[in-house]
Amino acid sequence: MFTLNQLESFVAVAETLHYGRAAERLSISQPPLSRRIQLLERELGVELFDRAGRAIQLTTAGRSFLGDARRILGLSEQATLTVRRVPTGETGTVAMGFTASSAHSVLDAFVAAARTRLPGVDLVLRERVSGTQLEELRSGELDLVLVRPPVRGGELVHRPLYREPLLAAIPAEHPLAVPDRTLHVHDLDGEPFVMYSPAEARYFYEVLVGVFRSTGIAPRYVQHLSQVHTILALVRAGLGLALVPRAAEAFGLDGVVLRPVEGIDGEPVELVTAWRADDHNPALRAIRELLLEVAEHGFSRS
Repeated sequence: MFTLNQLESFVAVAETLHYGRAAERLSISQPPLSRRIQLLERELGVELFDRAGRAIQLTTAGRSFLGDARRILGLSEQATLTVRRVPTGETGTVAMGFTASSAHSVLDAFVAAARTRLPGVDLVLRERVSGTQLEELRSGELDLVLVRPPVRGGELVHRPLYREPLLAAIPAEHPLAVPDRTLHVHDLDGEPFVMYSPAEARYFYEVLVGVFRSTGIAPRYVQHLSQVHTILALVRAGLGLALVPRAAEAFGLDGVVLRPVEGIDGEPVELVTAWRADDHNPALRAIRELLLEVAEHGFSRS
């Protein structure tokens, strides 16, 4: 039977497609890494990598096995976390998911409070898109999540945490980036625009489509992406304009000007927290109560 070390080595090579980088990631040398892969292939009776060319590639069997290998490693990690839990809210372990943008708008203030108020609770933090977080919450891999709405299903409980406005992200050399210029949402009409993906970033996509529909404008989409930091990078490259949550100010990206936009109602970007209704882990209860308390008093903003 294969070992967890062999699975971990396979996943590292599969994700990097480079033995040297995989060995560095695992803090081992290449010979034992290669040996683990060979033993795993012998145990499975298939070749996981195509080594015929200059660069290694996953075989069909390797691609099929990668998902299962990740799930097995995730279950192993979850089993370790579960056994550490103790029946008190002052100590224990909570696996918490978060989105990339919430790391800047919410997570920093909350983690600081948790370290001070609940030093005995071990927070295991995992960055995930909202859809993946909700899947892992339902499966038990995560205990608490910071996600974009909606959260559906009677097995989950959710509470609103935070709302923020949208800002226009503009290349520094663009005419709309002129200092002290008032920016209106209609200034985006017909402009090249870096848009969110309707699949991987569905929440932001639908928020922006709603804004454009209600204001009667039609930016010209040039790219569809899922992550705010990637969108900002393409804005800096001059590919187009974008609308991003105010939390993006924390990135401090040179070459990108972030401006408030008149004509967009309120604070359309929302973040919620969710957990399983049947999860009675005392450490989780203490953590989520602290999170809601910090949210009630307002998260610090950069």
